[in-house]
Amino acid sequence: MKAQATALLDDLRAAGRVPDGETIVGALCGRLAHEAREGLVPVLNGSGIVLHTNLGRAPLAPEALAAMNAIAGGYSNLEYDLEAGARGSRYARVSTLLRTVSGAEDALVVNNCAAAVLLILDTYARGREVIVARNQLIEIGGGFRLPDVLARSGATLVEVGATNKVYLRDVERALTAQTALLLRSHPSNYRIEGFTADIDPAELAALGKRVGVPTVEDLGTGALVDLAAYGLPHERTVREAVADGIDLVAFSGDKLLGGPQAGIIVGRAAPIARLRANPLLRALRVDKATLAALGATLQLSLRDEDRVRIPFYAMIGTPLETLRSRALALATKLGALGIDVRVDPAIGYVGGGSLPLAELPSIALAVRPRAGDANALAARYRAGTPPLIARSEGDRVAVDLRTIPPERDGELFDLLALT
Repeated sequence: MKAQATALLDDLRAAGRVPDGETIVGALCGRLAHEAREGLVPVLNGSGIVLHTNLGRAPLAPEALAAMNAIAGGYSNLEYDLEAGARGSRYARVSTLLRTVSGAEDALVVNNCAAAVLLILDTYARGREVIVARNQLIEIGGGFRLPDVLARSGATLVEVGATNKVYLRDVERALTAQTALLLRSHPSNYRIEGFTADIDPAELAALGKRVGVPTVEDLGTGALVDLAAYGLPHERTVREAVADGIDLVAFSGDKLLGGPQAGIIVGRAAPIARLRANPLLRALRVDKATLAALGATLQLSLRDEDRVRIPFYAMIGTPLETLRSRALALATKLGALGIDVRVDPAIGYVGGGSLPLAELPSIALAVRPRAGDANALAARYRAGTPPLIARSEGDRVAVDLRTIPPERDGELFDLLALT
């Protein structure tokens, strides 16, 4: 606070003006509020995007938060074998759970999915060739492109096929003595439709085994269950990739799995053992809190009745009528304050680079500002405590209720009451 007060007085002196005390106090409060917002603060997500990358992707389950608190608040057996009384492996803490949910022989966890792919490339393909179908040369968030990741790892990219059609024979023709990997990238954030052809993953895995070249799939989204049960399109699952015979499957912990940020690799035991032996793994390892949260999330993933405890699945599984009932109750209370608010149908999305064409029908509160335009009102909501992230739509601000937990409706009402 003292630093901000000093900086403000310096600015006022430099400007050659001396405002009244009330103006100075107001300016100082504004500076302090801005400084506080530069750190992490909780927000209300009224955007309707469930896995909003800019807002931290998947909220964690209460069990995951409790596990983090229990482990991070004291000592643990992170790298200690309690039976042998000797050094153990941090990766053993979740490997059994990952084998159970994926059907794979072994598993490894690093700090994100990009790190998982980098570790695989560095272990197997440095100075050698990696074959990738041309329709899978993806760009992920932040402008990072798969060809750039390959180049950075020291591997040589070998593109095969055309943008819309790729065949197994294209891969076969590209094989050389320098081929290190056959790499698949799941198109989790785009779709190619129309006159298309692609390689069946099981056929690619069979080719890899026939010629002695490992197959790798960057699955990205990390679906452990068929999302068709939630009214969404089927998304390729981790278990399906393993069952197809892919040697190494990499995916994220904070997308469709609904857990903390992590990069997970599952697959055959021998390839996983090679990854563990790479010195680069130490630079990519996860900490105790992440492992605790991931373990708790995986436990909840084992049974349908427990999975609803994971906020991602709770949100996508909430019926429209439940959302409408909440919206009507809030709109009634806000209307009594003279606020112009409607209950409107809305469309949300899974987000996080997952299911790009799938819409999530939802319900929103559409608030009309008393004065000014919708953009100005949305900005005022973002300046609230907690900040509310919403969409400007025409002359109203739409607040999608699917991505706001029902237990926070009281906070939401308090914010909207200031409209």
